[in-house]
Amino acid sequence: MTRRTTLATAVAATATPTIAKTTPSKLASGLVLRPEEARGKANHGWLRSAFSFSFANYFDPEHMGFESLRVINDDIIAGGGGFPMHPHKDAEIFSYILEGALQHRDSMGNGSTVGAGGVQYMSAGSGVTHSEFNPSETDPMRLLQVWLIPNVSGATPRYDTLDIRPEDKDGKLALFLSPNGRDGSMTIRSDADIYAATLNGDQAISHEMGDGTRGWVQLATGSITINGEEMRRGDGLAIREGGRLEMSRGDGAELLYFEFA
Repeated sequence: MTRRTTLATAVAATATPTIAKTTPSKLASGLVLRPEEARGKANHGWLRSAFSFSFANYFDPEHMGFESLRVINDDIIAGGGGFPMHPHKDAEIFSYILEGALQHRDSMGNGSTVGAGGVQYMSAGSGVTHSEFNPSETDPMRLLQVWLIPNVSGATPRYDTLDIRPEDKDGKLALFLSPNGRDGSMTIRSDADIYAATLNGDQAISHEMGDGTRGWVQLATGSITINGEEMRRGDGLAIREGGRLEMSRGDGAELLYFEFA
């Protein structure tokens, strides 16, 4: 059985790590920008992709992943296009839908269609096959497909979906995947907390990373400034040393934030 969950505003308010600081703390450091133009690219006609890390025929030994994060593919799928049934094993996979919708079928008997603002999550575990298609025959769709390395192997596969309402991530970080499934998030078998946020105008997010944590920001749309680093659509930002993250000057910005303990 699949589950469709909506993050309630009240839950998002308690889950968001936006913090009003009363004492100074150091800014997170060791920032390394992964610019959009440096990503690998592929164009198969029905599918256009940009790869933040090595994937398929794109190999870059300097960009094989970050912490448990292994794949971030920015995919645009033409109307009627998609991936027929194919296998996965021991991978934590989610699709964050940016435009249009994504239709899923798998060997566990699950089937769903997730629209923009939704997340489709699959823990491949001991092995599963699935397909993903754009259900529109005419309109393209866009998603970020993300793979993470699991913290356990051979587990029973599972599938879940979640809707993030626009107001739940408007000017704040909305947690949607976590190892312990807290605050209404889906439970992931990987050592990462994963958030979504949108930012515009004078909105700002201040987030304190714990000691020994590292992070990654993937900017899906618009532009933003993080700790003085300007980012534009498609850019990624590795955060190699914890501290305070200051996100501001968003212009149509939508992002994913990964935090690794």
